[in-house]
Amino acid sequence: MRFFIPFLLVAASTWPSAPLSAQTPIPATTYELLRAEHTRGTDMRAIDAALVSGDPVRQTLAVRAVGRFEQNAFESKVIPLLTARSASVRREAVNALGQMRSRYALANLLTSEQDATVRAVIYETLGRNPNSAATTAPILTDGLRDSRPAVRSGAARGLESLMRRTARTAAPSAATLRALREAVTRNGASETRQLVLLALTAANDRDSATVAVALRDTSAEVRRAAVALGRIWVNDPAPMVRWQALRVAGTCARAASHVRDSSEHVALLAIDLLGELTCTDAAALTALDRESRAGAEWRHQAHAAVSLAKVAPARAAAVVLQLAASTTWQARVYAANAAKLLKDSATLRTLAGDKEPNVAIAAMTTREQAMRALTSDHAGLVLAAATQLKGDRDLAGIAPQLRAAFDRFTAMQRVSLRDPRAALLARIGEAADAPSTVWLRERLRDPDPAIASAAAQYLTTITGSAVAPTTTRYEPAAFPTAAQLAGLDGATATMRLRGLGEVELALRFEAAPMAVHTFVTLASAGSFNGLTFHRIVPNFVIQGGSPGADEYDPITDSFMRDEVGLARNARGSFGISTRGRDTGDGQIYVNLVNNFRLDHDYTVFANVTRGLDLIDRVQEGDVIESIVVRRATTSAPRRP
Repeated sequence: MRFFIPFLLVAASTWPSAPLSAQTPIPATTYELLRAEHTRGTDMRAIDAALVSGDPVRQTLAVRAVGRFEQNAFESKVIPLLTARSASVRREAVNALGQMRSRYALANLLTSEQDATVRAVIYETLGRNPNSAATTAPILTDGLRDSRPAVRSGAARGLESLMRRTARTAAPSAATLRALREAVTRNGASETRQLVLLALTAANDRDSATVAVALRDTSAEVRRAAVALGRIWVNDPAPMVRWQALRVAGTCARAASHVRDSSEHVALLAIDLLGELTCTDAAALTALDRESRAGAEWRHQAHAAVSLAKVAPARAAAVVLQLAASTTWQARVYAANAAKLLKDSATLRTLAGDKEPNVAIAAMTTREQAMRALTSDHAGLVLAAATQLKGDRDLAGIAPQLRAAFDRFTAMQRVSLRDPRAALLARIGEAADAPSTVWLRERLRDPDPAIASAAAQYLTTITGSAVAPTTTRYEPAAFPTAAQLAGLDGATATMRLRGLGEVELALRFEAAPMAVHTFVTLASAGSFNGLTFHRIVPNFVIQGGSPGADEYDPITDSFMRDEVGLARNARGSFGISTRGRDTGDGQIYVNLVNNFRLDHDYTVFANVTRGLDLIDRVQEGDVIESIVVRRATTSAPRRP
C-alpha cells in the first residue's frame, strides 16, 4: 500500500518549514508527521493527534513513527490501534510493538484478527520477541498450516527469527522440527521454503530428505539454502548455489577445478580455498601458479598470492613483489597481507609508507608507523593507528599527539566521524595523564553523545568519582523543507558502474523518506561519483560509497536516523550501512540474496528494477561513475 501519495500532491507553499513551537497549532499534513518522526520522540504533539484522528493514512504514519522511536514507554499509544478499522494501521501497530520489544500478548490477537496480512505480521513479531521459545514455537508452527500463503510466510518468518535467536540455548522440540520439515514438502512458495530452511539450519537439523526436496526447487535461493543446510556439494547452474556449495563442501580438487569459473565470485572463492584448505597437491599449485602469474587479472593474482603465501611461501615471494608495485592500490593491500604471512619485513616497510591509506593500514606493524599515521585525515588509517597503539608503553608521552588528532577530526564538524575519535579517545583515557584529564572534561559536551558518554566513563575511572556527560542526546540534521522532498515519491535513479553498465533503481520514499532524501541529495551533488564498492561478501551484500573506500570514512556530515519497518532486505534491495542504531553515514549496501535477518534492523530505501545481473558482477574496487535521479512529476496540488 502506498500511503504517501496524498503527501506529494500537497502544494509546497502550504507546508510550513519552521520548527515546531509551543504556540504552533497541531499540523494537519503528513509532512508534519514526517517532521515529528525526525524529532525522535521529543515532540509528540502531531503524532499523538494523528494516532486518534481516525484517518488511516495519518494513523499509519504516526504509529510507524512511534515504533521507530523504540521506546517501550510509548506502548500505551500503540495498543489501542491494534483494533483500528484499517488493516494497514493494525499491521504497523503490531510491528511497532515488535520494534519497541513490547511484552504485550500478541498471540491473543490471533483469536479475533482475520486479515491475512495482519496475522502474518503477528506471527513474524512473535518470533522476533518471544516470551519463551517453548510457548511461541507451537503457535508459529500452527501458522505454517494456515491455508493462506501470506500467513504461512509470516509464520515462517517468525520461526526463522525464533530459531536464530533461541535454538543454540534452547533446543527446539521434535514437534517443531517435524513441522518445519513438513513445511518444506507442503509449501511451494519460494520465500516460505527459504525461511523454513534457514530455521532448520539455525536448529542444526540437517534432515537429508528435506534437503533433497529443496534441492529440486526451481528457485536458486531455495537451492542455496538447501546446500547451506545440508552442507553438501552440488554443481548447480546458478552461481549463488555453486558458491555456497564450494563454501560449505569445498575440497582441494573442487576448488582447483573452479578457479576459472564463469562467476568471478566462485572463482575467487576457489582461489582462496586453495590456501585455506592448505592444498599442496600438483593440481592446486599449478592452478595458483597460473592465477598468480604476471598479466593475470589483478584480483586473481592478488588472491592467489595470499593463498600461495599460506601453502608455498617460496613461490609467493616474487608475486608479492609484483603486486607491491601494482598501480592498483587494492592489489597492494593484498601484497601487504601476503607479506605479513611471509614475514617479509622489507616489503611491509615500503607499503607502510604508501600514499594510499588502505595500503598503509594493511602494512602497519610498528609504533613509529602508527605515530606517523596519526597526522592523516583518513578515518580508517587513524583508527588503525589508535588500535596499533593500544597498550603502548608510553601512552602518556604520546597523549599530546593523540589529543591533537582527536581535535583535528572534531574540528571537521562531522559527527559521523565517530569511529576514529572513539579509538583516539580510548587511548587518551588509558593514558590518564593530568593534561588529558583536564582535556577529557571538555569532551563531556561533545556533539556526539557516544563520545561524551565515553569521556565520562574514562573520567569516572581516572578520578574515582562518578562523572556524567553533558551531552545525552544527538541532535539530528535539520529536517528537509517540503520543496526538497517534492517529487521523491515515485522517483527513480540510474547508477552507472564503470565497465559494467547501468542499474535502474526505484526509490522507496514511502518506506524511508529521509534515507531517500539523503541519497538523492548526495547523488545530485555528484558525491558518489568516482567512489568504489570496497566490501564484497558473496551470497550476502556488496557495500560502497565511502570516500575512504572503507567502513569508517563517511560521506555525510551527520548521522542518518534508521527508518526500519516492514520493508524487506530482499535480493536487489539497497540499504543504508550502519554500525549501531541511527549511525548511517551515507554508505550503501546492496543485498545479493534475500537477507531476512537484516529486516527490522537496517533501512531499505531502493530496489533494483533493471540490471541486477550487473550487481551480481560487481567486485572489489568497481567504481560508481555517476548516479542520475529522476524525480516524479506531481499533479495539481490538493490537501490530503
